[in-house]
Order: sequence, then structure tokens, then C-alpha cells
Amino acid sequence: MQTTTKSIAYALVGVLTVISPSAADAQTYPDKPIRMIVSIAAGSVTDVIMRAVANELQPRLKQPLVIENQGGAAGILGGQACARAAPDGYNICVIYHSTMSYNPLLFTKLPYNPDTDFTPIARLFFLAEGLFVSSALNVSTVAELKARALSDSQLNYATLGAGSFPDLFLQWMNNQWGTKIVGVPYRGGGPAAQALAANDVQVTRFGIGNFTALMDAGKVKALAVTSSTRSPLLPNVPTLDEVGLRGYPGQGWWGLAAPRGTPPAVIARLNREFVTLFGEPKFKEFLDKQAVVSAPTTPKDFAAFLREDRKAAETLIRIANTRPEEYKPGP
Repeated sequence: MQTTTKSIAYALVGVLTVISPSAADAQTYPDKPIRMIVSIAAGSVTDVIMRAVANELQPRLKQPLVIENQGGAAGILGGQACARAAPDGYNICVIYHSTMSYNPLLFTKLPYNPDTDFTPIARLFFLAEGLFVSSALNVSTVAELKARALSDSQLNYATLGAGSFPDLFLQWMNNQWGTKIVGVPYRGGGPAAQALAANDVQVTRFGIGNFTALMDAGKVKALAVTSSTRSPLLPNVPTLDEVGLRGYPGQGWWGLAAPRGTPPAVIARLNREFVTLFGEPKFKEFLDKQAVVSAPTTPKDFAAFLREDRKAAETLIRIANTRPEEYKPGP
């Protein structure tokens, strides 16, 4: 009996020796800065939001969140950086619809696997988007834009690269109208908005928040919003349904993930902090001004949402008649 008791005691000591480092890590996390990979260029709406998030969470986490922008290639560069990062809780990734739902259907040989390389942390928000044109184009309605596109083969449209959400909408719109508007890639909504204001491109679809100052300055015009109802930020701008561009099933969103293998206790802590912040009235007011809709979830609910969003992407790609292409990294 005494031998058995001693054996159990030694076994418990061994178990505690094994589990105590991870338990200690969970209790002390974080004890150094956290790298946050943002899959879009600096200055874009999502970048602005995540920098505000970093400012808000630093005193709560007692460590800085260091933004690293990895824009371009429809979120592929950011997804690749996330997949290759250490799963130690000090690398987290801001992902979106292209990263997880569209890229695996639009490209072969992706440098990451959206189904196995990431651990979902939380969906954060939906985008309130619009269809915008350069004021220099001298069109004021979607009908006028369609007529111009049918008569002018030189119109350019800002995207985030081949297969990105804006590009996919362009392909769908060209398919609906029988037009040949040309996609031009940019690294984010901010650069795309500036290109539109300069008339380097004539039309695009991005989050409303990228364009509010430029609309106030008279450099760009909003022709339609993508939501089912009119935006309180643009009450006089019709919806796509109202102007006859019906049937597009896609919806823009952004969320948070970590490299696969990140400790569950870390995922839970990060989810708690982000969900709490995105539910606070003052921060939601800030998000409203950025033209996004707060929509935080649990990790489990985010994973379920990702599965449904992939199905919606499949429907959209079928409608747009888009075939997958081999992904080839740029120079």
C-alpha cells in the first residue's frame, strides 16, 4: 500500500512537471509584444480599425500589438505569412473573405491551406461597401455607368488582385452587363481610393470608409451601396438591388486567426479581449464611423461561419463563371 501511494505521488509529480510550464504560460501570457499580421495595406479602413484596436488593447494586455501590413495578392501574402508564423501566441493574423473563402476556390497551389493552417479566434466585423466612381468620369447613376462602360473599352477598376473580392465583383458585373471593364490591382482600399480620386481608375467597389473624405472633397461619387438597405452614412445612395444589380451573394467580412497549434488558452484569452472590445458602445460608435458593422463571435461560431461563407463563395464563383488559376507569386 505504501509503495502504491509513493508511486501515485511520484506519478503526480511527473504530471505536474509536464503541465506546469503550459499552465504558467497561460497565466503569464502575454509577456512580450504580439505581432499582428494585417492582410491589407496601411491606410485602408481595416488597417485604421486594427491600429485603433491595438491602442485599446495594449493597456488591457499590458503588451503592445505590433501591426505588420502584408497587403496584396488578394490576401495571399498575409495568409502565407500567418501560416509560416510560430504558433506561440505572439503571432496573430487579421484575415478576411478572400483569405479563407475565395482564394482556395480561385487558385491552385496556394502557399497556405485555409482549412489546416489556421485556428479561428473571432469574426470581428462586416464591411459596409459601395460602388464608387471617379468624379472625373461624369456619371451619376449606375445606369449611366453601364452605358459608359458599353461604349468605352478604356475604363479601369481598382481591385486587390486577380481573384480578390473586388475583382470577383468586377467579373460578375462584366458578365451581367456584357462589358469589358479592366481590373487594376492595388494593395488595399486606401491606395485604391486614392487612385480613384486621381482618375487613374474610374470605378471600384470597396468599404465606404475608404471614400468618405474623398466624397466630401468632391473627388469621388457613390453610385450604390451593397447592403440590403440604404446606409445611414449615405441615405441618398440607392442599394444595388434598387438599381437593378441583383443576385450578388458575397458579403465582405474581417476576422482574427492564429497559426494552427497556438495554445487553446491563448485563443480563449484573445477571443475574450477582442469580443469585449468590439461589443463596447464607444468602440462600436467608432466602427460605425468607419462604415463597418461589429459582429464578434466565439471561435466555434467563427469556424461554423467560415464553412457557410465558403458555400456562398462557391455559389458566387459559379455565377461569375470563374475558373481556378495557378497562383504564381510576383517578383
